[in-house]
Amino acid sequence: MEENKELEKPHKRRVRYKGTHPRKFEEKYKELQPEKYQDTVEHVIRKGNTPAGMHISIMVKEILDFLEIKPGQVGFDATLGYGGHTKAMLQCLQGEGHMYATDVDPEESAKTRKRLAEQGFGEDMLTVKLQNFCTIDEIAKEVGGFDFILADLGVSSMQIDNPKRGFSYKVDGPLDLRLNQEKGISAAERLDTISVEELAGMLDENSDEPYCEEIAEAIVKEIRRGNRIDTTTKLRQVIENTLEFLPEKERKDTVKKTCQRVFQALRIDVNREFEVLYEFMEKLPGALKPGGRVAILTLIPPRTSPSLPFGSWIPTFQSEPSDFSP
Repeated sequence: MEENKELEKPHKRRVRYKGTHPRKFEEKYKELQPEKYQDTVEHVIRKGNTPAGMHISIMVKEILDFLEIKPGQVGFDATLGYGGHTKAMLQCLQGEGHMYATDVDPEESAKTRKRLAEQGFGEDMLTVKLQNFCTIDEIAKEVGGFDFILADLGVSSMQIDNPKRGFSYKVDGPLDLRLNQEKGISAAERLDTISVEELAGMLDENSDEPYCEEIAEAIVKEIRRGNRIDTTTKLRQVIENTLEFLPEKERKDTVKKTCQRVFQALRIDVNREFEVLYEFMEKLPGALKPGGRVAILTLIPPRTSPSLPFGSWIPTFQSEPSDFSP
């Protein structure tokens, strides 16, 4: 009888496209399986878009040109992500040498490790460590230093796309924003007990938010009324309500940019991104072999970003046997 009941269970169909232009992340099943639906993925890319669940690496040629990777060298990718830069650097090794990569996102790093292994870059060529890139000194000590290092700072498209991660104000989801959801506290939990002064300071320092005081006061007031802000939609609504005093013709664009800045500030905070970057930069010289090279890719940061002294687009370094200078 039990076996018959199992057989009678209705088959659960996967979510299908609705019409020709699916909007929801879970409906884009073809884009989420690039190995199976390559034509669909290529079509999306040709249109100038990034397929759902993917991340297209930028400035790959410029980075490779600077790093001058040679077969037999040992390299380090501080932020594995989708693995686009990692794959390009591995190809330069031509089967000789080794690369080490770190990432704190257990979900995405596992997918990338599997994808690269299937493309011929297994454990004999690539070692992936689920840890923060500020531990570069520990890895360098194990392997004897690196000939080349890349750090592509920031969040990846596949993390932003997934509403369950809470990185985007455009879709409803839990207000999480952690790169590793198994550690630390979520953005919602961070807001639960924060003061107006601390939140305003965070928004100012992490994203140069011009309405930091107004936004902070509105968020804290809402929470103290007993209305927890635990979804992306709730936070966006508070921001929209706070900026209602703006003239209608400029309100929409300002709300959009303010949402981007507020979400960025919270993400930087819950992931301790500036603290991690400071630590990484301090340890960087000691992780390089003599003559080694470093490329750091980052968007122009807030005025207080620790990367500012080193430049704002691709700060690049080359170490000498007895000197390290930007």
